[in-house]
Amino acid sequence: MDSSALKQLVLDLLSALGVTVENISVSNPPRIVVSVTSPDSKLLIGTHGEHLQSLNTIARRLAEMKYSEEAANFLIDVNGYHEVKLQILRENARLLAQRARLFKHDVELSPMSSYERLVIHELFAEDPEISTESAGEGKMRHIVLKFKENSSQPHL
Repeated sequence: MDSSALKQLVLDLLSALGVTVENISVSNPPRIVVSVTSPDSKLLIGTHGEHLQSLNTIARRLAEMKYSEEAANFLIDVNGYHEVKLQILRENARLLAQRARLFKHDVELSPMSSYERLVIHELFAEDPEISTESAGEGKMRHIVLKFKENSSQPHL
């Protein structure tokens, strides 16, 4: 699905919800983000982003039904909410990774969405000391930061 079709799909969905949209833009792959600017952001985002999560789920299902499963690989962000949340998530994950390195043990993060877990997996993909693993089920699914013993270090 091209960016104009994705933009129209999201715009149609938001119009059906009676939401005012000031601006909408689509970023380029590989990470496709549909950025929406709206004065109705409180309504769209909801408490702790619950409405926005639901909106993303509905929009992805519509894209799957209308186009293909691959077309559902995008994220809707309203007034930069997700980007700020992801920055905080990355900072917290880095701090917890430091704790894992210092104490040489695994650290569990709080439950998060599949998109947030993907961001954390990518954040540590090249880290020589930390690996990531998803654990839990449903709404309780979270990331475990696992400390990797460096085989080149002598064991005492």
